[in-house]
Amino acid sequence: MEFRLLGTVSVETLTGPLPLGPAKRRSLLAALLLSANTPVSIGRLTECLWDDEPPSQARGVIQGHVSRLRALLAGAEAEAYGVELATLGDAYVLRAPETLLDSQRFEELLTLAREQRGPADAVLMLKEALSLWQGPALSGAFAGPPLRVAAHSLEESRLATVEHLSRAYGALGEHHRAAALLTAETAAHPLRESLAAELMLALFRAGRQSEALDRFHRTRRLLADELGIDPGHELADAYALILRGAPGPPTGTAPSEAAGPAPAAGPSPASGPPGNGGRTAGGPPVGEPHPVDLLPRAPRGFHGRAAELAALSRSAAGEAPVCLVTGPAGVGKTALALQWAHRNPALFPDGRLFADLRGFSTAGEPALIDVLREFLLALGVSPRRVPESVPAAAALFRSLTARRGLLVVLDNARDSATVRALLPGGADCVTLVTSRHRLEGLIASDAARPVPLDTLETDDGTALLAGVLGEERVLAEPVAARRLSELCGGLPLALRVTAARLAGRPGWTLATLAGELADERGRLAYLDVDDTGVAAALRLTVQHLPPGAVHQLARLGHHPGGHYDPYAAAALAGTDPVTARAALERLAAAHLVTETAPGRWVLHDLVRLYARSLDPASAREALIGVLDHCIATALAAADTAEPGGEPCFVLPDDYRRPRAVQDFADRAEAMRWLATEREDLALTALAARKAGFDDRAWRIILLQWPQMVWRARDSWSPLLELALESARAEKDAYAESRVLTLLGWVLTEEGRTAEAAALLERSPALAREADDPLGEATALINLAVVQAELGELPTALENCARAVELARREGDRHTETLALQHLARMHLTAHRPEEALSCARAALDLGPEHEEAARRSLLLAVCGEARLALGDEEDGVRLLDRAAQEAERDGYDEGAVRALEALLRVSARAEFRRRHDEALRRLAEES
Repeated sequence: MEFRLLGTVSVETLTGPLPLGPAKRRSLLAALLLSANTPVSIGRLTECLWDDEPPSQARGVIQGHVSRLRALLAGAEAEAYGVELATLGDAYVLRAPETLLDSQRFEELLTLAREQRGPADAVLMLKEALSLWQGPALSGAFAGPPLRVAAHSLEESRLATVEHLSRAYGALGEHHRAAALLTAETAAHPLRESLAAELMLALFRAGRQSEALDRFHRTRRLLADELGIDPGHELADAYALILRGAPGPPTGTAPSEAAGPAPAAGPSPASGPPGNGGRTAGGPPVGEPHPVDLLPRAPRGFHGRAAELAALSRSAAGEAPVCLVTGPAGVGKTALALQWAHRNPALFPDGRLFADLRGFSTAGEPALIDVLREFLLALGVSPRRVPESVPAAAALFRSLTARRGLLVVLDNARDSATVRALLPGGADCVTLVTSRHRLEGLIASDAARPVPLDTLETDDGTALLAGVLGEERVLAEPVAARRLSELCGGLPLALRVTAARLAGRPGWTLATLAGELADERGRLAYLDVDDTGVAAALRLTVQHLPPGAVHQLARLGHHPGGHYDPYAAAALAGTDPVTARAALERLAAAHLVTETAPGRWVLHDLVRLYARSLDPASAREALIGVLDHCIATALAAADTAEPGGEPCFVLPDDYRRPRAVQDFADRAEAMRWLATEREDLALTALAARKAGFDDRAWRIILLQWPQMVWRARDSWSPLLELALESARAEKDAYAESRVLTLLGWVLTEEGRTAEAAALLERSPALAREADDPLGEATALINLAVVQAELGELPTALENCARAVELARREGDRHTETLALQHLARMHLTAHRPEEALSCARAALDLGPEHEEAARRSLLLAVCGEARLALGDEEDGVRLLDRAAQEAERDGYDEGAVRALEALLRVSARAEFRRRHDEALRRLAEES
């Protein structure tokens, strides 16, 4: 028995291939084989079998295919081969020895090829690996989005193997074979620059220089005409080498040099899409990859630490090293890590990642899934493809980094377990961790190499002062400079804020300040009490700040989030943004706040602790100010992102509108603010809940609804559950209904349908209790969607019709259009094309606004499908074509694919097929 994915999806037996039947059954088998010996959930299988809205009976369809497939395997005596199709709760697993799967044998042969000492043996292994391919991967299956990603990944691996084989041929001097192999593949993939470059070199080495140069010029013109880009460095370098008459390594080069590393097959759909590596998913290469870089800027005025920098370089040598910088608070661990990272960019050709784990921050640690999400997005994964669980996201991160040369900086780690979940998978990756703890568990489990960081020596501390104050001033008072370095305990943070005070006061002597610091010597004993030395230095700095800056600093300490803009700072201090910005600039000059991006500041953790102590009685007033600022700004963002949308609500009785509220130019800017501020808004809502401001907490959360709708599967449930607690604590039926409606919809998108139904059933009654007819309408729509998915179509139709009635009575066209859209689709599912057509037309008559172009396309598609169901093929095709055209015009590729697939079911026109494939390609490029 043999399972084949590298070609037509099939099961070969001694008596011939099993009759698998329809394409969706092959899709099911492919999805199970790509995750062989690993459970695959019903939800994942649904994504593989349908790329538009699955039918309400999707689970039953899948169960039927599983049952038939299980019978086919049993009839072929699969058990004798160790093959079993088992059910595990809400998932299925296909257990099979890896030797029975052609894609696994393909990977094994690639590994063997990599281990061969001579190119001749490598050629044998690579040729055998490529012989397993019988056509495009996953042929004969209905390729839902995850399967398209997997097929593309497998094809990428095949092409990389072809390139590897050509280099092995070159190492043997068989350049004519390499040229023949590459010519065929280049014809099929004319825009793949790496193939073209390899072919050019093979042709030249075979004595065919004119053909090699012609290949370059043809590829260059094709890239310019098709993609509007110039050749990347691989192609340009090959051209230059040929012109110089020295094309690459000479014949006989060791295979490890000439043939290069063997590629590996891409990840399965269960693990998500690969990083694009400079190429758009599902399409041709579009130039060289741009290394990702999340590093903050290099520290300014960095001095000393030569021994530690050298120790880091030694620790970073070797395979997949984990370097651990440890030391007390304020000693400069982050500065050392960033200085080293910025000094060595060439060591990391694929880029540098950075995450502040806030292990010792009062703001709390970020969720691991949030850190992994940021890393995966930076590596090119589409937001919709980021796994929702930490283990799955960590596995995808390891997979994407397996063959990259990356630096991963994990700053302020609290424990070993947090770090382990964020370690990359590649042997060429370096992980640099900073922590106040020794993290001995990480040393034991992952051979982390510690680089302990102590306080600065007196000479280095003096050099740091000279870097800020100028050498002349320090040389004029060398004894006082050394005394200052000693009094600051060699702590870089204390030295910097002290130097900042002196820099702003050229009339002061170093000896004068040294005398003041001497009076604080008890509090500067930071080695006995970790934060005391910093507090003493900060207190001395703050004493000489203008009153407005001191007031601003004191209020900043009460912000529950981590970042500040002038609007938030003004709300905390009860001033205006202009005054707040001036105060922030003054604080930045004293190194008390740091500007991480234009108009965006942060407080160091230790400075935050000190700032809170300046005016502890103002904590409640400052918190109310920032809460009302968040409400006002989020309300402005929601109104800009979704004008006329729901929900809206009255403000709290004691709401204090900020003096100024940020304006948003357009939807993109508003959505960007909501995304950027998501973490701080969550921390602020949590602080409101803890402080008893429940009326603010649920509003701050609920006003993020445009972002929740746009990225429904982005782990919003915990935040909405917090909003639900706040609404119930307030005994506010309006708030509870609104939160339940949104939470139910998010749970539906997460595949938690039963939980969603249980919540949504309570929402309409609460809305009626609160006299909120539009809230009731929205709740009924979301409830109807869940009921339809659960197979309760008659009830769903009834609830959706009730929502239409409520919205119409309230004169709310937005909600009425939404209700009619879902009602039309439900009628179509219930085989009532006339009713579906009537509802869709009514929704179109309401005139969806321009920003609702996607809704208009969906409504036109329903009209077209209804016309087809009524036997009017000509009008149905016309309407579906129009729906597809409008979706294409507005960049709504999912709608275009849906409409064109409906067209292809009744028409074989080549134009529809071409547009369908192009829309699919664009979707793949976005993922």
